[in-house]
Amino acid sequence: MDIRRITPRFAVSPQIRPEDVATLKEAGFVRVICNRPDAEVAGDERSEAIRAACAAQGLDFVSLPVDHASMSAELVADQHSAIEDAGGPVFAYCRSGTRSAHVWALGQAARMPTDDIIAAGAGAGYDLTPLRPAIEAMTRQG
Repeated sequence: MDIRRITPRFAVSPQIRPEDVATLKEAGFVRVICNRPDAEVAGDERSEAIRAACAAQGLDFVSLPVDHASMSAELVADQHSAIEDAGGPVFAYCRSGTRSAHVWALGQAARMPTDDIIAAGAGAGYDLTPLRPAIEAMTRQG
């Protein structure tokens, strides 16, 4: 499993499997966010399998699937709340970690300077520079 920390309280990775959840627990995460739609996966990579593994480890699980059609201000707000309300470090995953990083970045608009958001993503291996116009537009909207 490739855990990529964006901030001390938020990390992302590519798709996980149920057997990875114990590692997340050991790493100190308290909540797992699934940003991958079930239509993209099969079997034990589906959200219910990961949810069950999280429950067995005592971790919260939130399903917020992201695709081009579902990316919205509401989804960004829901993910931001899921991160902020967790009471500890949060881990999110999708196919590559990119969608999870993108939703986080958009949720930081007006909360962090755009350059800091982009730098945090780069530090975890994600190029967030294409999001600059969207982050700045959301910052202006407040």
